[in-house]
Amino acid sequence: MTTRVSPSEYILRTPAIGPAIALVVAVVVFGLTTDTFLNVDNLSLVVQQSLVIGTLALGQTLVILTAGIDLANASIAVFSTLLIAKLAMTGTDGVVALLVGILAAGAIGCVTGGLVTGLRLPPFIVTLGMLTIVTAVSRIYAQGQSFPVTDGTLGWLGTTQYLFGQIEVTYGMAVMLAMFLGLWYALSRTAWGKHVYAVGNDPESARLSGIHVRRTVLSVYLVAGLIYGIAAWQALGRVPNADPNAFQLGNLDSITAVVIGGTSLFGGRGSVLGTLVGALIVAVLRSGLTQAGIDNLYQDVATGVLVIAAVAVDRFSRGRQR
Repeated sequence: MTTRVSPSEYILRTPAIGPAIALVVAVVVFGLTTDTFLNVDNLSLVVQQSLVIGTLALGQTLVILTAGIDLANASIAVFSTLLIAKLAMTGTDGVVALLVGILAAGAIGCVTGGLVTGLRLPPFIVTLGMLTIVTAVSRIYAQGQSFPVTDGTLGWLGTTQYLFGQIEVTYGMAVMLAMFLGLWYALSRTAWGKHVYAVGNDPESARLSGIHVRRTVLSVYLVAGLIYGIAAWQALGRVPNADPNAFQLGNLDSITAVVIGGTSLFGGRGSVLGTLVGALIVAVLRSGLTQAGIDNLYQDVATGVLVIAAVAVDRFSRGRQR
């Protein structure tokens, strides 16, 4: 005998459904209340504006799935942009500079994961300290300067093409979509992905079932770091200038996208596809409110309310499942 599940219970059990509905509602509301929101050019711009935060949120999702959090992700990406741009300016080949920047971000992620797993320190404290360190190192390295990027490889993700002769798309959009699909496959179809969810749900039970918990968590921080390096590439494609003061709230925006996308801050529940929807919701909300003439401070208030509501729904749904 099968148990019937009500629509509300199905939404609570499927984290990405609620955010998808919220995204559709937001698009419809802003389409009806503003004159230009549904223009093809504006919708394309909204997606482009979500690229860097969406990529940062992808790495953040991995960390949060293990019941951790990464406050340093945006600062790691900014350091990577500075490293890439400065190397390119001093004559290093663009491809080499890009690889060095991505690997450096991965190395920082590995150090973070090593501190969390080796010393068993709380991820919040470790990444808070890493945020401070990497931000300071970035400013020392930049010496108060920004570095323009002229190398074609480094700006490649900002290259524009047109679908059907009207819809503006960039290579960055395709890369982000490919990353989300690739990580979705890794999390849902591989043993590594199952281990990530198991560790997030209950690390002790995961250990008893034969999962190497520390190795799994370390691999998550390493992969997340590499993703932050790709976010740096996305940033250089969007704005061909490496600035040590960029993305100061990128860590909070990425957490917002993850939480709104239905991933639980308590670990073990959520999906990268939900995060993609969450990143789009953040971009749609900011674009729509801006076109409606709402001040940026009120936009921050609205985003904060959404985050609190998303966490409350997650808490409620977990209580229902017990």
